[in-house]
Amino acid sequence: MAVRFDESFLDEIKSRLRPSDVIGKTVKLRRQGREYVGLSPFTKEKTPSFYVNDDKGQFFDFSSGKTGDIISFLQESERLTFVEAVERLAAEAGVPLPAVDPRAAEQEKVRQGLSEWLELAAQWFEAELRRPAGREARAYLERRGLPEKDWARFRLGFSPPGRTALKDYIIAKGARPGELVETGLLIAPEDGGAPYDRFRDRIIFPIADARGRVVSFGGRAMDPQARAKYLNGPETSVFHKGHHLYGLAEARKIIAAAPAAETPPLAVVEGYMDAIACHRANIPAVAPMGTALGEDQMEILWRHHPEPTLSFDGDRAGRQAAARTMDRALPLLKPGKSLQFAIVEGGKDPDEVLREQGPAALKAQLAKATPFAEALFIRERDAEPYDTPERKTALKTRLRKLAATIADPDLAQAYKEDLLGRFEQLWPTREPVYTVGAAGRELSRARWDKRKALALGATPEGKDASRRLRVSPRPLAAALALAAVRDPGVIDEKIELVGARGFGDEKLDSLAQELVRLRYETDGMEFDAALRHLDSRGFGPAILATLEEDARRAGVSAPFLQATGERARDLWRQAFDLLMNLESLERAVEAAARDLDRDHDSSTLVSLKTERDTLRKLLNSDWSHPEEATAPVLPH
Repeated sequence: MAVRFDESFLDEIKSRLRPSDVIGKTVKLRRQGREYVGLSPFTKEKTPSFYVNDDKGQFFDFSSGKTGDIISFLQESERLTFVEAVERLAAEAGVPLPAVDPRAAEQEKVRQGLSEWLELAAQWFEAELRRPAGREARAYLERRGLPEKDWARFRLGFSPPGRTALKDYIIAKGARPGELVETGLLIAPEDGGAPYDRFRDRIIFPIADARGRVVSFGGRAMDPQARAKYLNGPETSVFHKGHHLYGLAEARKIIAAAPAAETPPLAVVEGYMDAIACHRANIPAVAPMGTALGEDQMEILWRHHPEPTLSFDGDRAGRQAAARTMDRALPLLKPGKSLQFAIVEGGKDPDEVLREQGPAALKAQLAKATPFAEALFIRERDAEPYDTPERKTALKTRLRKLAATIADPDLAQAYKEDLLGRFEQLWPTREPVYTVGAAGRELSRARWDKRKALALGATPEGKDASRRLRVSPRPLAAALALAAVRDPGVIDEKIELVGARGFGDEKLDSLAQELVRLRYETDGMEFDAALRHLDSRGFGPAILATLEEDARRAGVSAPFLQATGERARDLWRQAFDLLMNLESLERAVEAAARDLDRDHDSSTLVSLKTERDTLRKLLNSDWSHPEEATAPVLPH
């Protein structure tokens, strides 16, 4: 910044502007005593809970928990930066901006010149993509599902293989080699040789600041043997990697276009193509141009959304990046500022999910994001076994220390209570409670013994009572769960999905979690030992009896129950994927139905219902033999 806004300058602006006048331009306010009241601009409400107090110079929004002055109001409501908000209010108040420091002004002039060369380079890259040299790059983008009509929107380009093609073009426009080195466009050899183009034979992704001004570039190599698949520009006077997020300007547009009462999730993804794919699906998204988020990037995110959703890839690297982000974010958490986590299922990235399953599938995954506290607890719980008193105590100690790293004392105490509460639930000290059957009812040991006798068929009346007492889950879900009880190893390749989504029916979630824990804590446990373990955790013969009865109703839709060996496991995995897809489609249909009144476009709803019904028919048929199926097999 060439200008520093001191407190006296900010106070002068505030003294000339009444908050009710500034905020009243976008929020309908009515006088109520010494305050003004209106509907919250940040949440959807029918009863006003948004207050403006001119004497205090503050607004208070009890529905969202937001509060602040007129500067923070513009930052929150219009997604402006601090500088942008101050400049707008200064103009409105008729207060001249502070005189610039001569040295800072000179530096700003230099940066402005570099920005002009960066913009010129972006235009040249865009043109090169459409020239003969960009033919393979164009074909690659088409294969990735990114048609030509979207290239201009994201300003995609191409850098030809020539060593000085860009350099020659911009120098002919008046640039000096030293300036281009400072922008990061050229590389200056250490031996003092002539500078050459940094990006060669790469698809180019311009990196812009929050206002949309190009500050650097990223390049994707066309040569599969290239040393670096992706290459980012270096740190420069106009580009600081930790201060920028790829796609932020486009994400701001999507957020601003959303209805005032509906704040869409702000996704944080890993790569350029992931962010672009999300934007094409009208999902605001950014990428940190690396794996883990930095502290400055988190602060930028919180200016645009109270709880951004990290949606990194589902592979090991993506999970590790999410874990590092948790550690960096913990000290920064504040009331109303947190993160959520939605690891993409099946080891895929968001771009793959969108191309293979469509926007509804990714939106459904983002909608099921895990809150920060829960994700942190799961990470620590699964870090190592806790089968000894020492390991249990170590887990408890880690949880205490993590909560203590939160700077806000009230939130630190809340996290401590939440994490230790989850810890205590792992080893309840009260009378044992068991989740019975598919109904999810809880029974004490005494009632359990009575119910066990009934479920095992002590009398015909007992069997009838058992059936009346429970509500059955989806038959295929019950069949998947039964197969996992018989062969716990069947879930190994889908263990993360089972842990996150169960077997496609919430009535079986507790059993799914126990089977996941069983696989993490043991290796190769035989069937009888697995049954004893499940029985010790409250899933005894009575539950298995009801589960088998539910599973029998699945019929031909559960061919894995009749198969053996690897064939059975393969069929189980296919059935699991089909049921997860059906669940995502059902959620998408519900969302589309809710949006119908607003959008007045039923085509999406009709399309989703057709796809859902087709999948339902397939699951009710013998899908393991496509030629005999009563419904066509859906394409992948």
